[in-house]
Amino acid sequence: MIAIFTTGGTIDKVYFDALSDYKIGPAAIPDMLRENNVYAPHSVTQLMRKDSLELTDDDRAVIRAAILACTAEQILVTHGTDTVVQTGCALADIPAKTIVLTGAMQPATLRKSDAEFNVGFALAAVQTLPHGVYIAMNGQIFDPRMTVKNRAGQRFAPIAG
Repeated sequence: MIAIFTTGGTIDKVYFDALSDYKIGPAAIPDMLRENNVYAPHSVTQLMRKDSLELTDDDRAVIRAAILACTAEQILVTHGTDTVVQTGCALADIPAKTIVLTGAMQPATLRKSDAEFNVGFALAAVQTLPHGVYIAMNGQIFDPRMTVKNRAGQRFAPIAG
């Protein structure tokens, strides 16, 4: 069983015409998985609905506690891309679980979104990687302790060393 936890972020943003703005809406992943005929056993728990720039250390503690309390060894977390690295680092010492964080640069509701690809890639990763914490974005797997978001390039990259 894959336990999926959602936290908000761009992947869950929806456009509100009255406000001419994007806001965090309901978790996109249940519809995404159903529409793409994903039959891997999974559960989805929405932990919060926040832009990742608004996530606090207390929020990271909530995510950590949910993962620690979960009996599943395979954990997927949808997360905003701006602070996914910080959350990944906060989870890095959790033993005996494979934890994969993913998100999207564009909301899942947009036709040109990377959300479906990233979620599919993360689902494959969580089922095949050894225990540890990873970020799955842009068709690559990253160690959160060695990763940065390249805002200008709209992608993640290893820290140059």
